[in-house]
Amino acid sequence: MDLTRAALLAGGAAVAGVINAVAGGGTLVSFPAAIAAGLAPLPANATNAVALTPASLASAWAYRRELSRDYRVLRVLLLPSLLGGIVGSALLLVTPQRVFDAAVPGLVLLATLLLFWQNLRPARPSAKGGADAVEEFALPSRPWLVFLLQFLVSVYGGYFGAGIGIMMLALLSSFAGNVDIHRMNAIKTVLASLINGVAAIAFVFAGAVDAVATPIMMAAAVVGSFAGAAVARRIEPRKVRWFVVVLGLVLTAKLAWDRFGPAAEPSRAACPGSPPQTVERGATAARTGLAPTSSG
Repeated sequence: MDLTRAALLAGGAAVAGVINAVAGGGTLVSFPAAIAAGLAPLPANATNAVALTPASLASAWAYRRELSRDYRVLRVLLLPSLLGGIVGSALLLVTPQRVFDAAVPGLVLLATLLLFWQNLRPARPSAKGGADAVEEFALPSRPWLVFLLQFLVSVYGGYFGAGIGIMMLALLSSFAGNVDIHRMNAIKTVLASLINGVAAIAFVFAGAVDAVATPIMMAAAVVGSFAGAAVARRIEPRKVRWFVVVLGLVLTAKLAWDRFGPAAEPSRAACPGSPPQTVERGATAARTGLAPTSSG
């Protein structure tokens, strides 16, 4: 791999690690970076999930102080996260490459719109111990509903993952009272680690990840996650999220143009009978010299 592509992978992963630790939505940076470096969309997604898992664990460790108060909430959400991650990663492994390529613009747009919606919500004040502060999570009286919602979020996370942190923050906010945003961020980070970890194991055993790109992205993302967790309490997460929203809209437009625009018609017409490309075949093609794809 040449230095330019390695720099793209490392830079995208490092920035994603920072953004995930601060606000969520970092996959909207690392995923297009992997595509720009020459990976096809489906193996790029699998490689991204594997590479960001250690970074999520690093962020979770950095938030261990906030997590010390919220084991009760974690116990409720761990099982649906585990099951959803398994189902989502299994869906990705059986999805033909051409189907995933067609779905990617919509998936990126969905994640971007979720982040946009989250940005428009009023900021939740941090609970600092005032007279009216409610500093404990108020779990709903119907835990099965929380279980179901977290399961669905986790299925999406195992399949694609972009915007999963925003989805979980929205869910946690619904029963968080005035709980500090950093405590919600800590729970979100642990659950994202579990979902990504389950998906990563499945992708590795399926041979769906790029052996060259993964260690580069993994090391850069870990560094970025530690840096992000260190500065998360000092910067305004909304500023980071607005930047990611703009990036997501631009990426959606580019992916849609590459997949459905006039330039894509000749290549689709040239091989109408070509067999569906599974994740294994897509990963093999991406590993062979990291040849640029139509999205690169």
